[in-house]
Amino acid sequence: MVIMAPKDENELQHMVQTGLVHDGPVAVRYPRGSSLGVPLDPEPIALTIGQGELLSDGRDIAIIAIGVTVSEAMEAAARLKEDGVSVAVVNARFVKPLDTALIREVAKKVKCLVTIEEGCRMGGFGSAVLEFLAEEECWGLPTKVLGLPDWYIEQGPQDLLREKYGLTADGIYDQAKALYDRVSLQAVIR
Repeated sequence: MVIMAPKDENELQHMVQTGLVHDGPVAVRYPRGSSLGVPLDPEPIALTIGQGELLSDGRDIAIIAIGVTVSEAMEAAARLKEDGVSVAVVNARFVKPLDTALIREVAKKVKCLVTIEEGCRMGGFGSAVLEFLAEEECWGLPTKVLGLPDWYIEQGPQDLLREKYGLTADGIYDQAKALYDRVSLQAVIR
């Protein structure tokens, strides 16, 4: 089973095309709320199954985001870069199959890692990344999984709910910066 989540409306059209040409079951997590307003490519193209994209490279923090959280992750990364923090941002695109080669490459060169999803943390995208990192024996990589708690999420405006659960650029920045500061402090103490 292939599970995809687009970062924007342009990527959504490519994921729909991917699902149409793929020989097997496919699920696309359609984003709720308003679109970002990005330009659409003239023709949808099929994506390579299980291939994410590296949006920016960095050596301090890796932010691996899926779906609509990618744009918020990019904003948070810009703020972190203003603070002198080198940030890698990955648009995972696929919950299943994960782009393990890209995750491995990014995880090996950073001091800490943050995953972001608009789904439930428990048993979700972040959990899949943690399972992969455990298989790779990345025991010492401090990691934070951002997403929704494992309980009923009330209905409401998307912006309000994202803010409540720390899935805005500000929330991501605060949590990623706190993790990075903690890791940096531990390195100084040693």
